[in-house]
Formats: sequence, structure tokens, C-alpha cells
Amino acid sequence: MKKYLTELVALIIQLGLFYIYPIFALRIDPMGAVLIMLFLTLLLSIALGWVSGKRIKALFPVVIAVCFLPTVPIFYNESALIHALWYLALSAIGLLVGTVTRIFFGWVAKAK
Repeated sequence: MKKYLTELVALIIQLGLFYIYPIFALRIDPMGAVLIMLFLTLLLSIALGWVSGKRIKALFPVVIAVCFLPTVPIFYNESALIHALWYLALSAIGLLVGTVTRIFFGWVAKAK
């Protein structure tokens, strides 16, 4: 369990973003809330890719997309199901960017 603490913390933050943030944000501006959630998912995935060296992080985008699905009947309507694919894609892109950046800066640090 301690071995995957970084991934678990990232998942808990993402779950809070999916299940707690809409309670407050959807009353103000629904489209803005969705865009902020997508952007924060991308940033969280980049951070996870940067920090985590574990292979299990490759499952993170799928877990994020699946965790979003129960929020659709709670906060949105069925037209929001397509957003699960957006979360999957942005999370995968973020992990890729974070991992490549970590590898690149690790390579640069070794070269010095």
C-alpha cells in the first residue's frame, strides 16, 4: 500500500474533483466547471507522470474515466457520458507529458 501512495493520493484528489467540486461549481457556471475539471485533470496527470516511476500509473487514465461515469446520473445528464472519453484522453496525454519530462530532465541531470 505504501508502495503506491502517490498514485492513491492522485486518485483521491481526482475523486474529490469529480464528486465534491460539482456540488459548488455547477450552480455558478456548468460549462466553466467542466472546463476547470478537465484542466485540473490534465495538471494532475502531468504531476503524476512527473512524480511516479511506477508502471501502475498507466492504468490511471482508465480508472479516471471509469470513476467519472457514476457522476453522470448524479450531477449531469446522459449527454455528459462523452466527457469520460475526454478525461481518458487528457489523463493519458498528461501522463505522457509528465513521464517524458521526468525522463528528459533525469537524462539532462545525468549528463551534467
